[in-house]
Amino acid sequence: MKYNHNEIEAAWQQYWKENGTYKTTEDASKEKFYVLDMFPYPSGAGLHVGHPLGYIASDVYARYKRLQGFNVLHPMGYDAFGLPAEQYAIQTGQHPAITTAQNVKRYREQLDRIGFSFDWSREVQTCDPNYYKWTQWIFKQLFNAWYNNDTDKAEPIASLIKHFETNGNVGVNAASEEVESFDANAWNSYSTEEQEQLLLHYRLAYLADTWVNWCPGLGTVLANEEVKDGVSERGGFPVERKLMRQWSLRITAYAERLLQGLETIDWTDALKEQQRNWIGKSNGAAVTFQVEGYDHTIEVFTTRPDTIFGVTFMVLAPEHDLVDEITIADHREEVEKYVEVAKNRSERDRMSDVKTITGTFTGAYALHPFTGEKIPIWIGDYVLAGYGTGAVMAVPSGDQRDWGFAHHFDIPIVPLIEGQDVSEGADPSKDKVMINSDFLNGMIGSDAMIAAIEAIEAKGFGKGKVNYRLRDAIFSRQRYWGEPFPVYFNNDLPTVLSDGELPLELPEVDKYLPTEDGEPPLARATSWKTADGHTMEYSTMPGWAGSSWYFLRYMDPNNNDAFVARDKVDYWNQVDLYIGGSEHATGHLLYARFWTKFLYDLDLIPMQEPFQKLINQGMILGRSSFVYRVNGTNQFVSFGLRKEYDTTRIHVDVNIVDNDELDTDAFKAWRPEFANAEFILEDGKYLCGHEVEKMSKSKWNVQSPDELCERFGADTLRLYEMFLGPLEQYKPWDTKGITGVYGFLKKLWRLFHNDEGLQLSDEAPSKAELKALHKTIKKFREDLDRYSFNTVVSNFMICVNELTDLKCNKRAILEDLVVLVSPYAPHIAEELWKKLGHTESVSYATLPEFDPQYLVEDSFTYPVSFNGKMRFKMELSAALSKEEVEKEVLASEQTAKYLEGKSPKKVIVVPKKIVNVVV
Repeated sequence: MKYNHNEIEAAWQQYWKENGTYKTTEDASKEKFYVLDMFPYPSGAGLHVGHPLGYIASDVYARYKRLQGFNVLHPMGYDAFGLPAEQYAIQTGQHPAITTAQNVKRYREQLDRIGFSFDWSREVQTCDPNYYKWTQWIFKQLFNAWYNNDTDKAEPIASLIKHFETNGNVGVNAASEEVESFDANAWNSYSTEEQEQLLLHYRLAYLADTWVNWCPGLGTVLANEEVKDGVSERGGFPVERKLMRQWSLRITAYAERLLQGLETIDWTDALKEQQRNWIGKSNGAAVTFQVEGYDHTIEVFTTRPDTIFGVTFMVLAPEHDLVDEITIADHREEVEKYVEVAKNRSERDRMSDVKTITGTFTGAYALHPFTGEKIPIWIGDYVLAGYGTGAVMAVPSGDQRDWGFAHHFDIPIVPLIEGQDVSEGADPSKDKVMINSDFLNGMIGSDAMIAAIEAIEAKGFGKGKVNYRLRDAIFSRQRYWGEPFPVYFNNDLPTVLSDGELPLELPEVDKYLPTEDGEPPLARATSWKTADGHTMEYSTMPGWAGSSWYFLRYMDPNNNDAFVARDKVDYWNQVDLYIGGSEHATGHLLYARFWTKFLYDLDLIPMQEPFQKLINQGMILGRSSFVYRVNGTNQFVSFGLRKEYDTTRIHVDVNIVDNDELDTDAFKAWRPEFANAEFILEDGKYLCGHEVEKMSKSKWNVQSPDELCERFGADTLRLYEMFLGPLEQYKPWDTKGITGVYGFLKKLWRLFHNDEGLQLSDEAPSKAELKALHKTIKKFREDLDRYSFNTVVSNFMICVNELTDLKCNKRAILEDLVVLVSPYAPHIAEELWKKLGHTESVSYATLPEFDPQYLVEDSFTYPVSFNGKMRFKMELSAALSKEEVEKEVLASEQTAKYLEGKSPKKVIVVPKKIVNVVV
């Protein structure tokens, strides 16, 4: 009986849909397990075979845990706001919602065809007003909260206002901007506008002037990760640094908790280290330098206050507030030119470009706080306005970048440690004896650090401080297709809408471009005002707003009264297994952890970390194919003959190549310029070259899962993607291997069928059959418990081969085998489960238990040696004692042959190892 994968898979996908097989409800009698994928942005191109890799792995694991008796939550949705849909809207005039809906429909069709066990009743889309109502609501909570450093948590802004009313800001230890002291009388005398302006310095969501990556071509602010080599990753438009009034979230308040939380979760060391580096904790001192001739001071943070006597110059970021004020007339033109160039370089480029040294002197000087010596103040683009204070005290003998700057501009370099040759480069050592350092001379390392900080604090121009590289998250985007802020402006001050006014839905606009005055697209909406005529916020939230909390909404997606009910979040709690790409190592994951800790602080959820176990799946790379055109002709020469001709290599669509053989007729029909192509063949075939590259439409190496599902079946695709290699590794896609996996499924099918139809036996299984099964059960459980998805597939193949050799058709064996196979190949498993006489889905089956007795060997084959040289092997009962083994060996005719009538001096028996006869 033939295995018809198309018929079987279509039938079972319909069955799952009609019967709600994977619909999940809370069940206090069962232990929960929450499996989640990083949800996709639905692009118009649809899925290629690389996209489902993580989804298949998570689906296998969800099904595995379900078979173990867990109540499994395994949802799916769409990260549906974003630039691609907006750019398409700009080009075509079509509303982004239409494009997004079409793309979602395409993704859903493809996902359904692969047979995932998603609970689609919980689907969320970030662009759905019923979803982003709660993103807006969470933003309101951030706006109405401050961070109390004393309690180390976020608290309602009302508690801060109450403190101001009775005590002013005396005794307030907040994560905030610098605010001058005021008492209760002053606070109570302030106007409402003055009070609100002051509160913006404390709110966790606040408006402030911020240096951003402004992309005129896209008309929006971009995050650092969206900019590469000074241009936007999308579209390649120039990006410049610009000071703009933006919404920001005070994530810096959570820096230490974000670091400490990493110790409680099961993520890879590499991923944790990326987050630690992004947060960038460092201990040191804040030191103030007086600017000569001005009332201004410059504060720097240094991790090496012990090197303060090696400061020979200072460097300000080109964007620093003081640059314009302290630059003297003789240097102003040069400084202005430098600032103009520097602001158009992205922070990423400025940080990574260590070879190019640029800068210019302002003509101003600072005074050394200990010696009073004049220190020239330069500007240089290796200093960033957003990091620390935007200024550094340059110690060229101790910091290589400072050394390069000083060497380039011929600035003095003072050695600080014994034996240092400053002509060779900087030496950042902390374990050498200090010189040229006044009271620090003769000290080493930590002693000098402590003494320097004590002296700085004693003299009153600084203090010991912990600093973080992490900066507050810019939360505004000058786009249309994003969550509107629930904010209007009254006397230029932000005010949030009431809960009853949510969701604030996107208005209709005539174009999706910024206005002619440079305002964001929402400014085009004629009615974008409150009933009282107040202007609404024109910017929208970034894409990561909706993705920072979506895992919570899956728990309770249809709740109109709360973003998630407390009883449901108490039940589902953390995501137990989260699978997604490593590109989100800092952005999405850091923001989601931040929002989770904030919601925990307000006692809205019970956990501080969103994702307990995280696996980054590797990328499936494309296998590009190439044809070789003879230059100046329309002739194409086969790969093996190409060196005999002057050729140009051209990418060719992999879908018209099979095992490197080009379908020449399909090639002629592929593109008009190849219609008259001629071919120089080898052995009657045109063979293509190949190379492993990233899957890309431009390389014509994208393989659609639809075609493979049609040809080989979804179960084959699922098994093959898992079989390719360890989930975390990058691996090339090669359709040559898929036929072997398809053959495995047909072999599995034949265990149940002969040419006439179903053939099952109710006879008791043999020891050999039980051994093959339980060996598989053991390996299956062990491998999945350590997330080794690929080795399970190999184990299936071995088992089916062994059972085929044993001609096994025993119901007792095959029933358990079907359950094991079901997480990987659910369609064929459902069909076989039904043929075994079951009326419920195999998803409701129980995972077979491993019984070690079936792997106990009844006999052992001993190698028998004479004077250490192995002569023959002898199979004996495994239950025999040492004495019994010796007796059996000595009684053997083969032993008599090698003894040659002699008596053995000694017989050494190592049970289930060896026998050695000493003659």
